[in-house]
Amino acid sequence: MRCVIARFPFELTKSGVLESMKGVKPEQVIGESVIIGRRTYPVKQVGQVITRQDRRDFSAGEVLRAMTQLGFTCRVLPRAAVSTRVLSPLRQVSAVLGIPVTV
Repeated sequence: MRCVIARFPFELTKSGVLESMKGVKPEQVIGESVIIGRRTYPVKQVGQVITRQDRRDFSAGEVLRAMTQLGFTCRVLPRAAVSTRVLSPLRQVSAVLGIPVTV
């Protein structure tokens, strides 16, 4: 399958990805992940191994899209887990009461 990751075209196959990831120890999963074989890898680690590019050069979404199209099981974080914003006590009370804070 032809896909574009970090503006570069790649010809990826499921067997090629399996072969590339063979013997690679999975890092700790904090965000999005891909299940390859019986192991769960962080998306950025998979992207780095299969593209041989720096992790800053591509997004997790690009790799997730490619891995999903190849038939791998991908897991994404729920929106609430991604952005956990801590409100000050004043802002919490204001939010509960529905009164805007003008500070």
